[in-house]
Order: sequence, then C-alpha cells, then structure tokens
Amino acid sequence: MMTSSKPKNIPSPNEGARPGSYARFIPREELDSFAAWNPGDLAGGPVPQPNVQRAAEEAPKVDVAAQLKARLHAARQAGYQDGYRDGLVALDGFKQSFAMQTSSQIGALLHSLGTELGGLQQDMARTLAIAATNLARRIVRTELMTQPELIATVAHEALDTLLLSARHITLRVHPDDHALVALGAAEVLAARGARLLTDAAITRGGCLVESDIGVIDASIETRWRRAAASLGCDVAWDADAPAEATAIDASDINAEQDTPA
Repeated sequence: MMTSSKPKNIPSPNEGARPGSYARFIPREELDSFAAWNPGDLAGGPVPQPNVQRAAEEAPKVDVAAQLKARLHAARQAGYQDGYRDGLVALDGFKQSFAMQTSSQIGALLHSLGTELGGLQQDMARTLAIAATNLARRIVRTELMTQPELIATVAHEALDTLLLSARHITLRVHPDDHALVALGAAEVLAARGARLLTDAAITRGGCLVESDIGVIDASIETRWRRAAASLGCDVAWDADAPAEATAIDASDINAEQDTPA
C-alpha cells in the first residue's frame, strides 16, 4: 500500500529568526578588531595576519601649536642670522667712514695748527727782533753819551770809504762834535784835504761827507736804520717818535748807495 507523502512544513525565513539577533550591519565603531576573510582559509592555505587597527591609531592628531612654535623658532634664527650679517656689514662700513672722517679732521687740524704755529713763530721772531733792536738803541745812546769821542772814529771811517779820486771833500758834524772830530781825525782830514764844518741839523754821533763824486751819509739815523734792518725790523731812532716796528723787505736791508752831489 502506497502511502502518500505529505510535504514537510518548511518554516518561513522569518520563523527561524531568533529574537535579539542583528538584522543590520555591525558598525565599525562597535568592533574591537577584525580581519579580512580569504578563501584560502578553508583550503588550509596560509592564514594572513589580521590587520588590526585601533580606533585611537587611525589618524594621529597634528600638534598645530608645536608646528607654529617650531616655525617661529626657525624664523627667529633666520632673522638673527640675517640681522647679525647685516650688522657686521654696517659696522665695517661705519668703521671705514669714521676712519676717513677722523683722518680728514686730523689732517685739517694739523694743517691749521701748523699755520697757526708758523704765524706764532713769525710774531715771536718779530717781537724778539723789536725787543733786541730797542735794547741795542738804548745801548748806543748810552755809549754816545758816555763816550762822545767815538764820533772821531765814525768820521775817520766815512772819509776812508770815499774814493781816493774824490775832490772838494767836506765833513759836516754836529757843533758839539766839532772839537772831538778835529782832534781825533786830524790826520785823515789833512791827508784827504777835507774841510770840517758844523751843521746843527746833524744828530750828535753822526756825520755827512760831501765830495764832487758823491755823498756818504754816516748820520746816526741812517746807520741805525741799516743796523735795525739787518734784524728784520724798522725801529725809529728819534726818541720823541713812538718805537714802531714794521716788517721790511730783504731789499731794504742792503746798504744805501752813494748819491751824486
């Protein structure tokens, strides 16, 4: 006897579902670890190492403050180096400029000092010449007062200066010196055939020789002027005139030449 087979009751897909089972994909955040599946796992092949990734290790956080600090430090170091280099260049330029300016100032100062010292030396030499001339004038006046007979020597020298060919010779002296010259220069007067005359316009201590070929001025003023000129100054002999000194040229130092009568 044939038995009829009844179809088995096939549970619906929803019946086999257990309560509490997941009916959705599991979020990645809820997984501690996972590994990718390979078909070789069932065939007994090499099992790959699981690729474990921690949520905390996914992406390390960037420390922006540290980066800014590092960049700021690098910028400061670069600025320091640039500033130090520029400072050295500026310092070298300042040294050269200062040295040139100082050298120029020192040169100008030395030149000015040399000029002032030269002028001071000239003034000192002129002052000493004037003082020496004034002192010499006092000494000469004292000698003329204490030794008036020196006029005879002056007259003798003046006649000897005259050329031997001179004729019509006349010797003029101060009236107070007439007797002294007549006594002290009698021989030379007789030898030259000269006449001795008095002239109040002639200062004591001097004389004037006249002849047919020229005149010899041996007055005290002329002789004194020549002596003062040799010292580089011109001091008046006259006691009543102020003792003024002026610079004179070298040509004035030369002795005066005889002038024709």
